[in-house]
Amino acid sequence: MPVNIEIKARVADIEALKQRAEALSDTPVETIPQEDIFFRTEKGRLKLRIISPDEGWLIYYERPNQGGPKRSDYHFSRTFEPDTLEKVLTEALGQRGVVRKTRRLYLAGQTRIHVDEVEGLGHFMELEVVLRQGQSEAEGRAIAEDLMRRLGIRESDLLEGAYMDLIENL
Repeated sequence: MPVNIEIKARVADIEALKQRAEALSDTPVETIPQEDIFFRTEKGRLKLRIISPDEGWLIYYERPNQGGPKRSDYHFSRTFEPDTLEKVLTEALGQRGVVRKTRRLYLAGQTRIHVDEVEGLGHFMELEVVLRQGQSEAEGRAIAEDLMRRLGIRESDLLEGAYMDLIENL
């Protein structure tokens, strides 16, 4: 199972964050509209991420709800029929809710920096340090903490759960 070390943070100054992320990025920013449909599960989280009418990703992940850098174990599968898959999963499991966002993706080494505008919630940033074969969680946490510092993210900005959790608690 692939493993990330992740953080999620609320962002006060989105323009300053975008500038810092762009300066750290190895590639030009990619803007991606996303709709994440979360399904009811007994453990972990299951979502269908719709990128376009003919492309989506089914993503299952397990991650503790804690504010600092945390391990996320995940599986994913690409689909070219997201509408059909949504109907099947809704019938089988029921929907938990939907998160709509515009994501700006920056790549810095082995880390994906996401700068998100989430409908109904505001501006956020996520780091996903994709651990390499044989790389320890401690190394991944050190990378995440260094990038947090370089991006101007404080401990007090960190969030524990997923966007879906925040929407449910509105």
